[in-house]
Amino acid sequence: MRIFSKNLRLQDITIMYFTALAALMVILVASYQAPNNPIEVSSLKPNPSRELQLAWNVSYTNQEIYMELRVAELRHGVVLGMSDRGELTNADLLVLWDSGTQSYFGDAWSDSKGHVSLDSQQDYDLIEAKQKAEGYYLLFKRPFSTCDPRDYIIEEGTVHIIYGFLDKPLASLEKLNLSEIRTGVQRVLMLRPDTPPPTLPPDVQMLDVVAPNVIIPNQETTYWCYIHNLPENLAKNHIVMYESAITPGNEAIVHHIEVFECSPDVPAVPAYSGSCDDKMKPKNLNFCRHVLAAWAMGAEAFYYPPDAGLAMGGPGSSRFLRLEVHYHNPLLISGRRDSSGIRLYYTPSLRRYDAGIMELGLVYTPVMAIPPKQHTFYLSGYCTSKCTQTALPSGGIYVFASQLHTHLAGRGVTTILVRGGKELEVVQEDQHFSTHYQVGDSRGDVLITKCTYNTEDRSKPTVGGFGIMDEMCVNYIHYYPRTQLELCKSHVDQGYLQKYFNFINRFHGNDQCVCGEVSVTEQFSQLEWDEFTGEVLDSLYNTAPISMHCNQSTARLFPVSPQSRTHTPATIDCQATN
Repeated sequence: MRIFSKNLRLQDITIMYFTALAALMVILVASYQAPNNPIEVSSLKPNPSRELQLAWNVSYTNQEIYMELRVAELRHGVVLGMSDRGELTNADLLVLWDSGTQSYFGDAWSDSKGHVSLDSQQDYDLIEAKQKAEGYYLLFKRPFSTCDPRDYIIEEGTVHIIYGFLDKPLASLEKLNLSEIRTGVQRVLMLRPDTPPPTLPPDVQMLDVVAPNVIIPNQETTYWCYIHNLPENLAKNHIVMYESAITPGNEAIVHHIEVFECSPDVPAVPAYSGSCDDKMKPKNLNFCRHVLAAWAMGAEAFYYPPDAGLAMGGPGSSRFLRLEVHYHNPLLISGRRDSSGIRLYYTPSLRRYDAGIMELGLVYTPVMAIPPKQHTFYLSGYCTSKCTQTALPSGGIYVFASQLHTHLAGRGVTTILVRGGKELEVVQEDQHFSTHYQVGDSRGDVLITKCTYNTEDRSKPTVGGFGIMDEMCVNYIHYYPRTQLELCKSHVDQGYLQKYFNFINRFHGNDQCVCGEVSVTEQFSQLEWDEFTGEVLDSLYNTAPISMHCNQSTARLFPVSPQSRTHTPATIDCQATN
């Protein structure tokens, strides 16, 4: 069972953040069938405090989910629901509301403008409603799928839970508009077995790789780099677990974190704590590419399988680590101090295999762009057969986990195993993906990473890049035995992209060639965006040659043709774990 809890404060509401907690509870329930009308419940006690807690248990046998909602102190009601991306519109809701004389519980839905109506098919079955010393409790259940077109289908992947509080009585539920009340959103994985974490070895040690006392810049996007020195002559250890170490209060600003080991060929890396984009940063930072840990907002602790660990220290390693923290500060908060990073758990008791982390998907470049006003637009990154055949061992690799990552326009991420020119299976998919809740799931190996984007709220094209309003399409796969292949990503051939710009400009009556005179980002922004412009770009991305990046951890390239789109990989086995 998983529990999320929140004490609502102004800043928390503004940046919509929950702290996720875990708990175990046994629920004994009795069968109850709700009628097609709202259910009368005990009267609510008005109180200005705002504390809400949701716990759930899953019956995979009956395809049902049991939920317990606790509202410690509330005034006139609460709204809880699910929607495709956390929107308040077109949401599946349950509402507890007070008419002034009586309180009710009912299955409801919101329309495209946020107006709420009672559902003609009541699929939330109320089991118990009770006032206790700790607050007001509601125990209810509903099926994963109800066959009601207005209901949300609960499935694997990210579930966006929305909530809101009612500060005044409602004479009628139809008078409620979600845009007029205080609301928030929480992203969770509901349908995931709640298995206990693996036991760590008794000789495990802990290392915090953090950037101390950083003053977060008052700008929307910052990548902060910090050099951490390991002890000299550190013997070889295996990292067996890692987790985030976020400064309390900064959970909604720290977007993602990575730890890189520097190349052992670089004898020294000078101390540095500053922007990763600073032109005065030490050049040796560019040789710190071997990923030791990767975390994104919402991710839980990462455990390695019993027969593998990530090597740290020993011969052929570097004692210099580069920490990279992505701060997303949309409110431009000034003076906020931060000492966030990654906590590594390592052991001198070496396991059978050295594990590795490989980055798949799209290269961070503006040549991969999403047109504006798109409900659905796909981009795919390739790890081609020429790269895997060149860089992987003859026996292949064993992939045991992966972590997905996009920015704000990302809506879905799918990873596909292709062999012999055929797509054999979808090995990881999250079509309710959220950039604010990105969790590694032990599923399997990847050759094609396909990302889905929505830019309906944008009037300009969205290009690939590091800024939060730019886009990414990334999958970090965890595997063993470790190889020197650190990055296997692609982007469209830039020559063909220039042909696209020339063709679209001529089509719209602009014969002036700007090839090489302005940046790719500027050329995208200067296009006349209509349906035809977007369709031709989509066709280009699906048919044009690609430039392949097949990189070693030293930042050197494997000898791979940049024009290959072949799909046949070397052998990659898939392990499913809890």
